[in-house]
Amino acid sequence: MPYSINKECIQCNDCISRCPTGAIQMMEDGRYWIDPTICNQCEGYYPEPQCLSICPVDSPMPLPAKKGRNKVNPRPITSQDLFLNGSTNTFASALVIWELCNILTQKQSLPWQIDELGHLYYQRKVSRNRGKLTFKVTDECEWNSMELLQQKAAEKAIAQLDIRSCCLNLIYAAHATALERPWEQEFTINDQQIEQYLGLEKRKDLSKLTKLTLIKILAQQACQFLVKVDWLRHGKIPGFSIPQDRVWHLVNIEHHVQEDDLGCQHLTGLTFQIRAGEWAKYFFNQEGYWQRTAFYQYGNLPKSLLTQVMSIWQQHEGAVRMILWLLFKTKMGKDQRITVQTLMRVAYGEERMGEAASQSGGQKRLMRTFESNLEALSTYGLKPLFDPETYPPEIQPLWAKLAELPDDPEAALEFWLEDGRGDHSLTDVAPRGKWNRLMNARLLGFDLPSDWEQKLSAKDQSQHKNKQKINKRKIKTARKDRLMGSQITLARKKLKLSQRQLASQMGKSQSWVRDVEKGRFHPKGEDQNKLHQILQAEVHVENK
Repeated sequence: MPYSINKECIQCNDCISRCPTGAIQMMEDGRYWIDPTICNQCEGYYPEPQCLSICPVDSPMPLPAKKGRNKVNPRPITSQDLFLNGSTNTFASALVIWELCNILTQKQSLPWQIDELGHLYYQRKVSRNRGKLTFKVTDECEWNSMELLQQKAAEKAIAQLDIRSCCLNLIYAAHATALERPWEQEFTINDQQIEQYLGLEKRKDLSKLTKLTLIKILAQQACQFLVKVDWLRHGKIPGFSIPQDRVWHLVNIEHHVQEDDLGCQHLTGLTFQIRAGEWAKYFFNQEGYWQRTAFYQYGNLPKSLLTQVMSIWQQHEGAVRMILWLLFKTKMGKDQRITVQTLMRVAYGEERMGEAASQSGGQKRLMRTFESNLEALSTYGLKPLFDPETYPPEIQPLWAKLAELPDDPEAALEFWLEDGRGDHSLTDVAPRGKWNRLMNARLLGFDLPSDWEQKLSAKDQSQHKNKQKINKRKIKTARKDRLMGSQITLARKKLKLSQRQLASQMGKSQSWVRDVEKGRFHPKGEDQNKLHQILQAEVHVENK
């Protein structure tokens, strides 16, 4: 429990110099108070609180529980709320923001190096190694302080990072979109807004002080990093270099307190003033974009992503890393193929992957963790699309196979009967060599939740409509040769194929074949072409 200074304080100043955490501060009216978000009772420094041992009038006391409601005192005006439509908001999606998300989530898993002065740094090379982003760590969050941490102190700071601080990085990036020149202008955000964005207002099990302490820690951790950028010419945009500067400047933190009858000050709110670093001048500059001197990179930030991270970060840390990586990756196109090995490196890091590869027990544990994290993504709405060639059903997670189980009892019974007749069952143990096969497997992409879809410009909408018209013409042409469910059933039986075998050749589930044969829906486009190729001979005989 943190300590507090009551009204017996005589302001002798002795306690300030003795406080090892710097929690004792002077208020605007000249009185002293102990910041409860910093005070830890001198744990790890001294056997007892130093303020209590040095005070001549025994003013410091354990912070009593606050009674009654918080008074509504005047607070600074904040920037406009995000997510006004209830679901999404634009955010600065520059590579600097992406890499800071990687740092805040992957922490020690990244390849940190040491420079000649003993400072830890992480470097991301870009544009085929022709440019680079270099990140370094500082413990001081004051906007005008650039003092770097030495290796051991930096390693400790990185290890103490809270994965949830990536949410504050994204919130800052979203607020920056409301400013014309975010590298010069500041935005103001308070604890109430952050609570709403992160879904903390629903956490009735957390006290107000616990929430404020968490919010302050997350807000500061997102501002602990400096970045230096060396960028070569890209198209019409000339090359540039950005000297070492903070990614986010924490210009000021205002603490709102309320005094009780004993004179103890209770923290009731926080207000943060934030400004983007120099990177925004080159990566988020709308005026410079039109003049071909800078980039203007933005994306779509779903509010559901923030609340999902806050809810699963303890049980599915790997899933959180994959979600944030996919947030930026899907900007390049949601249909890009992704190897399983790449996803696992993002989720667990090179070191853990190397350890698992050398131990059979480690491989099984990591595969179970990966499949559990994929299920967490699917539950959220990011449904993986398995490549039927490299990621066939026999090595897919059990939850993915059972997702096709019909809800109808009769259909479910038929499903399991058909499953039992085949050579392989859904509940079979994993085949030998699954790890090696998984390392060569890939996903065709992810089905995205509706709030992840990027808004199309007028030009893109026109192109999209033209594609739809072309596709409709193709469909009309294809209808002449469309195979009906009864034709597929007869042709399959003549070829002595089971529904499972046909599904395997099609790269589909068994329930898909069953629904097609029963006429519940009709396959289109590529699926029709593939059915023709597999069943072609028997279909021609039947048509004659």
